[in-house]
Amino acid sequence: MKAVYFDGSALGYDPEFPDPTGESVVRVSLAGICGTDLQMVSGYMGYRGVLGHEFVGTVAESEVPDMVGRRVVGEINAACGVCGMCASGLERHCPDRTVLGILGRNGAFAEYLSLPTRNLHVLPDSVPDRQAVFVEPLAAAFEIAEQVSIDPRWRIAVLGDGRLGQLVSMVLDMSADVVCFGRHPDKLARLGRLGVRTSRSMEPSDAGSFDMVVDATGRATGLADAARLARPRGIIVLKSTTASGGNQDLTQTIINEFTLVGSRCGPFAPAINALASGSISVDGLVDSVYRLDQYEQAFERAGGGALKVLFAP
Repeated sequence: MKAVYFDGSALGYDPEFPDPTGESVVRVSLAGICGTDLQMVSGYMGYRGVLGHEFVGTVAESEVPDMVGRRVVGEINAACGVCGMCASGLERHCPDRTVLGILGRNGAFAEYLSLPTRNLHVLPDSVPDRQAVFVEPLAAAFEIAEQVSIDPRWRIAVLGDGRLGQLVSMVLDMSADVVCFGRHPDKLARLGRLGVRTSRSMEPSDAGSFDMVVDATGRATGLADAARLARPRGIIVLKSTTASGGNQDLTQTIINEFTLVGSRCGPFAPAINALASGSISVDGLVDSVYRLDQYEQAFERAGGGALKVLFAP
């Protein structure tokens, strides 16, 4: 099969990469480049293999006959199913898990991928492929509400107007008063058209005025920026993963008694339902679509500020 492979130092294209076997094999229709993929190429996780974990596709092979031919998305953490974490419902923290395109498992920048059948979610016909490819990052946005009981009276700041920041802003705006802080007028304008308040700069009056701040900047400076906006005893949710974390100064976290919440993968059902119902719009987020052999242009475009770049294997 065709695949984009990362050897630990550089990306390359392999038109004869070995096909996956076992589990359920999915023929990939679309796969999205996200900020984590960009960080992986910079050395995050020390991964080698096929990148990519945001995808939509059709089941080509499965031990469950009824799954063959079904259009699916898939949860990216493949847990062992028997350890203490799995028994307590925390499969995403299984110490023996593999993670699609991130840890010990080839990912979605290929014609085919494999996942356990239990990881797959069949899509309703009302969610087209260009929306379905956003299920995984949208689930990560919904994870915040799973971790934090959000008071509708809260003021919430989202730092970052990129791929994940857009989704987080839309999800949280359904529950509270949200302001998205970003740098790009076109991206902020899109959120503005959807009714989300935005700002291109942090004003002195913003300091210490938010009950919760979500860092979705993808930058090591995100925590420091969040600490400037959060009120004493406020909540800071960390969504950014970076290859170089830098030297984080936690002094203000201690002085202001912030609660830090690490947040990553989330529940697929509410993400699929939100797309099917139209309560969350991802229209306008796709910037461009590339073939796998155009991986250099695709990654350059994704790293240059485009909202969402897709591969069509």
